[in-house]
Amino acid sequence: MEPTPNSLDALFAFLLAGILALALVPLTKRLAVRLGAIDYPNERSLHRVPTPKLGGLAILAGALAAGLIWLPWDGETRAILIGAVAITLVGVLDDVYDLPPLLKLLGQTAAVIIPVSAGVTVESFTFPFLGRLDPGSVELLALPWGGGVTLGDVGTVIGIVAVINVINLIDGVDGLASGVCVISALTLAVIALSLDRNAAGVLAALTAGASLGFLFHGFPPASTFMGDTGSNLLGYLLGVVAVQGALKTNAVVALFLPLIILAVPILDTGFVVAKRLKHRRPVYRADRWHFHHRMANIGFSQRRTLLYLYGWTMVMAGLALALRFVPYSDDHGNFDALWSAVMIGCGLLAIAASVYLVTVLEILKLRQTRFTQLLTLRREAGLPAPEAGVVDRGVTEELETGSFPVVDPETGEFEAIEPEPGQGSGNPH
Repeated sequence: MEPTPNSLDALFAFLLAGILALALVPLTKRLAVRLGAIDYPNERSLHRVPTPKLGGLAILAGALAAGLIWLPWDGETRAILIGAVAITLVGVLDDVYDLPPLLKLLGQTAAVIIPVSAGVTVESFTFPFLGRLDPGSVELLALPWGGGVTLGDVGTVIGIVAVINVINLIDGVDGLASGVCVISALTLAVIALSLDRNAAGVLAALTAGASLGFLFHGFPPASTFMGDTGSNLLGYLLGVVAVQGALKTNAVVALFLPLIILAVPILDTGFVVAKRLKHRRPVYRADRWHFHHRMANIGFSQRRTLLYLYGWTMVMAGLALALRFVPYSDDHGNFDALWSAVMIGCGLLAIAASVYLVTVLEILKLRQTRFTQLLTLRREAGLPAPEAGVVDRGVTEELETGSFPVVDPETGEFEAIEPEPGQGSGNPH
């Protein structure tokens, strides 16, 4: 029988994956140059020089090495690692050849089916007020060779593919996706180990280590990008960890922990997709509606953008850890007053951080920035200060359309000029 991994194994896996990823990134840069996997700056880009992609191959190498040593060698582990190779291959092809969106989605789905078919699936979970639900017992399709496809299998595939694309979509500024994944994976590792899901804890730890190893090269100014090669892989690993480490338990809060931990990329993706649908644009078409683009539009440097988004992610991770470890309830409907007050405080802090970043930074600071720009232009033209209503209309237009404003200093009006979509910081989304 394979020995059960423990917390020390998770630490060793974290260290080895990080060291290997750190050491191998320079090799992936050479390979990217040879294959022509180069991200050239364009209208959407936040980088200024051509930058090689494929850094995700170093993340894969670190994850595979650590997984082969410290994960239990069973059917699920083999399927997870094979799926990791498959999803990375999809990313490499996309980075080199720019795959059509539908083909990319099919490749992601095929890779995810590998671990799900081996048992990495949600059989049951506990939902507040509804009790235990068993999607794994609802068979949707019988297979000729035995067994069948359940509602739990389908839901798990959809969920992991969604996480893959959530991480892929935030990979638009140097170090954002890898840094968010370090924070998220470490949080999931702590939670999984506390729930005695030790294999998932080790997988989360090695994911965090490999992400951190790459981040030394990917932090701005980045010398290389992970590309879809890395963002696909990290999203896949986080999705698998969420299923193995939280969703396969019967804890009431387990369903919400991954959603809270990944709240920042989920909110960013949801916001962008909603905007694209509102303006009747394909959801896969690139634009400048992401949080990091909006922060760049109001004058934030890449490092300042990372500071705010990392901080927001850590606040949400802290809330998830509080839900797991603060003894506010005895799980029988009885709440401790003091610890419940602590939980309410943690929740209010998370809400305040979210409101501040989404509302204050995006709208109020943008209004002030545009007012200052227009005031300077009008003074240079010998005109009086602009009216507040003119600036408000321009800011509203910019936030609604994701377009750049060009100001006519004489009229004070904003003319919206939308850039052509293209790739930015290793991600076309």
